Amino acid sequence: MTRVRTVLAMRARPGCEERFEAEWRAAAEEIRTLDGCLHQDLVRDADDPRSYLIISDWADRDRLDAFGRSAHRDRLLRIIRELRESAHRNTYQVLHSVSGEPQEQSR
Repeated sequence: MTRVRTVLAMRARPGCEERFEAEWRAAAEEIRTLDGCLHQDLVRDADDPRSYLIISDWADRDRLDAFGRSAHRDRLLRIIRELRESAHRNTYQVLHSVSGEPQEQSR
């Protein structure tokens, strides 16, 4: 099976940014324990503090889809849905990954 990455673009409602971030962190702490969840990131647009990307890596599409259909997901993300104006998700197959070179320590 092929590892998959989801990219969920969300725009928080005005004034809800801090709560949106806190609720995402709480949900992510539970989601990270699920079978197949490999990694999650919440990133904010440097030029638009209401725009976020939620990026998550899953071991395979089957486990991601099982989470996506679960009551567990609905419960965890209910509050986040109330704090957002919009959302759009894409799912990608991860074909290749390249890590950066370790930086030498300056003396």
